[in-house]
Amino acid sequence: MPQKHVDLRALVEARFAQSTSVPETFFAAQSPHIAEACWAMARRFHQQGRLIAFGNGAWATDAQHISVEFVHPVIVGKRALPAMALTNDSATISGLMAGGAPTMPFARQLQALARPQDIAVGYSVDGQDANVLAGLALARQRDLLTLALLGRDGGEIARSDLDFCFVVQANDPLVIQETHETLYHVLWELVHVFFEHEGLLSQ
Repeated sequence: MPQKHVDLRALVEARFAQSTSVPETFFAAQSPHIAEACWAMARRFHQQGRLIAFGNGAWATDAQHISVEFVHPVIVGKRALPAMALTNDSATISGLMAGGAPTMPFARQLQALARPQDIAVGYSVDGQDANVLAGLALARQRDLLTLALLGRDGGEIARSDLDFCFVVQANDPLVIQETHETLYHVLWELVHVFFEHEGLLSQ
């Protein structure tokens, strides 16, 4: 029994250590790129662009979460900005998949919805999701601002031609998702900081 107690404590301590060290390393390395991404996002919003987010599984809920953050700010006084999650529309996604586009629903949705001034945000735990890659590739072709939030080594998505690619170099999907969640909260907050100096956004 004492040995099990020691093992459990070690497991918890290791888990907390990873949940703090991975984000700390990530943000220390990526902070300049995050600031650049927020500036680019703020300019797109200033041009009447919208944020369009997508991902699979648990990352589908992150796509929904970031869209809610922008449309319904939790901090009083911050402006609402247009955003949507493609994963909210289960009828369209399932219809496209049943209609012969099992790996392309995000791209097909973007074909109908995306405008050049919009922002595409794709999530993938390992950068290997074919439908996320296809959606980001189409967004890039249509001149949307493209951001990928990835894990592990970034996979095929990290090797594609995107505006911003943020890779959380960890294998634990929970730690990857925790870091992504902090990242998109920072993106939201800094976009609003730039909007406090809105006159600069037209430069």
